[in-house]
Amino acid sequence: MSWYGATGSVAVMPRAAATNPASAAEPDDNLIPDVFARACSSRHLLADVTGKWGVLALAALNEGTYRFNALRRRVDGVSEKMLAQTLQALQRDGLVHREVQAAIPPRVEYSLTPSGRRIAVKLQQLIDVLEAEMPAVRAARAENEQ
Repeated sequence: MSWYGATGSVAVMPRAAATNPASAAEPDDNLIPDVFARACSSRHLLADVTGKWGVLALAALNEGTYRFNALRRRVDGVSEKMLAQTLQALQRDGLVHREVQAAIPPRVEYSLTPSGRRIAVKLQQLIDVLEAEMPAVRAARAENEQ
């Protein structure tokens, strides 16, 4: 298995990987992430963040802490299963913090980590641009339908 550097060139597997099979499974932490490289783990993060529900969940959590059902109402149209899977993926990626508070019934709140906040701010900027462009998009769609 190879990993790619910033220039797109194939990085040579570290020598330890050739002699230690356990180290062959992990990429060299010194390599620069490159989402255009097939084997780069940053591509999986990009997929988690930019998936339909990932973008909306991160943007909503950028507004503040949410309990699960409140977040589900904010992200209109998401099923309970899809929201749970999305939050689990974003938590695994270190973008979302899940806090269980001792109460009956248990109270679970979701918030952004510092990394999640940095990403959510950029997503919100994209959302703002998209919403501002909607009149032009509607006009283009109407023109192309004729």
